[in-house]
Amino acid sequence: MLKAVIIDFDDTLCLTEEACFGLENAALVKMGCEPMSRALHQRTWGQPLFDAMPARSPGVDVEAFKNVYASTLAEYIESGEYDSIPQANYEALDQLIKLGKLLLILTSRTHSELKHMLEPDHLLATRIETFYYKDNTQFHKPDPRVFKELLAAHGLKPSECVYVGDSVSDAVATKQAGLYFIASLESGLRRKRDFNGHEVDRFITTFPEVVDSVMSLDP
Repeated sequence: MLKAVIIDFDDTLCLTEEACFGLENAALVKMGCEPMSRALHQRTWGQPLFDAMPARSPGVDVEAFKNVYASTLAEYIESGEYDSIPQANYEALDQLIKLGKLLLILTSRTHSELKHMLEPDHLLATRIETFYYKDNTQFHKPDPRVFKELLAAHGLKPSECVYVGDSVSDAVATKQAGLYFIASLESGLRRKRDFNGHEVDRFITTFPEVVDSVMSLDP
């Protein structure tokens, strides 16, 4: 029986690329720069933000952008435009809890990038048992040892856990650690064919489909 559902955050529980595209362009416009195209943003998605900015906005003053971005990010968080999790996704989490599943978040974010969601009044606080991120794990995705670290902390076996993520590297790391893997295609950044040659137990096109997928993996 599956005991735990471990969930990636960006582009899985929340469609982060789309929100970041708007956020970064808002910062660029404040600086008097031309906004980038969505296609360019998607091509460079996955790179560290400030490393990617010279390609996303040629000639941009990256140090100046950092300051404008920080204030714009605070505005987006305050308005709910950033890290906005759909109600249907919360309801899916609630259904998984009713099924007796332990819910964990495993993300590549740092504490500073995640701290607004760690507040006790955030809607995830009562649903997620533990958040795992770069600052509180010894290993980090795509190193499969990060899963062993999580499982040991909760007394779980790999066969009792499933990871829900959106990237090929998620699939590789999860399977090397011996867990089930559900691939989310909701962001549109990847297609089924991108996972060719990699073991995927289930595909979902929207996050709420995770409930049926988890139920189908239970023996």
